Amino acid sequence: MEKAYKILSKQEKISNKSAKALIDRGLVSHNNQKISLARSLFKEDTIFHITTIQKPKIIFKDENILALDKPPFIESYELVGMFPGWSLLHRLDKETSGVILLIKENSAFHIQAKLAFKNMEVLKIYIALVEGIISEDLEIDKPIMTFKGSFARSKISPNGAFAKTSLKPLSIIDKKTLIEVCIKTGRTHQIRVHLKSISHPIVGDTLYGNAQSSSKRLMLHAHKISLLGYEFASEVPSGFDIS
Repeated sequence: MEKAYKILSKQEKISNKSAKALIDRGLVSHNNQKISLARSLFKEDTIFHITTIQKPKIIFKDENILALDKPPFIESYELVGMFPGWSLLHRLDKETSGVILLIKENSAFHIQAKLAFKNMEVLKIYIALVEGIISEDLEIDKPIMTFKGSFARSKISPNGAFAKTSLKPLSIIDKKTLIEVCIKTGRTHQIRVHLKSISHPIVGDTLYGNAQSSSKRLMLHAHKISLLGYEFASEVPSGFDIS
């Protein structure tokens, strides 16, 4: 038996450090199961699969806003380096795909947009694949508290901030449900925490759901966003197309 990162290092002819980075980023899998720990032990002849990161696509651009279609496995802050002169208006988790917005820092539009978020005037619609069967529309308004250390983690707490999540089931297959999720508040990991709280974690959520999930990614997609007269949409990826 050997550590995963050492096997991957030999397989790809890269340094141990580079191999660890690929695993930590969630890009390495074996038998369609994501490898979460670089030091996990495997047989020395194990062959790993590496997910290729796609490039973000421009959905729309004008003097106020840059709407991007973010692929999974890219940190939100990395987009700023790819599009000089633009700053993040909001964030998506690394494994979440879909619409993300950039603006010109401290512009008049930026100030208006921040106010729209604060006043809950921004509509965000996500598509998620969750464990278990959700057979009817639901609303979750449990308060969320976030702890920030080496990484952020949130939980339901009576001392937390107000958060509201609306769910609508779209289709069901193999004891999983494809749902539409609508939020106006944007607490850290809000959708993930709220779905965990009703025992329907998102497929592939190794932080709030099954740590040994067979999914290669978090099955959460930012489908649409509307604010200040703009509306943008990102096509739902093929991995979500259950029916």
